[in-house]
Amino acid sequence: MDNERLTWNEIAAKYPDKWVGLSQIDWEDDSNIRSAVVIGTSNSDHAFLPRQIAGEDVFTRYTCPWNLY
Repeated sequence: MDNERLTWNEIAAKYPDKWVGLSQIDWEDDSNIRSAVVIGTSNSDHAFLPRQIAGEDVFTRYTCPWNLY
């Protein structure tokens, strides 16, 4: 990953149907991401769990057509 800040729509378009590990999140509201830095992608929702347990700033979300807004 290139640590580039992307909007949620850009993230979903660049990494379709993937779990994405996000950091430096700019939240639009309590549940919608305005932009973030992608630190990795995976086919598994557990891929970033060790980093979360270690205390890293990592949030995961799945990119799919219905969460584009």
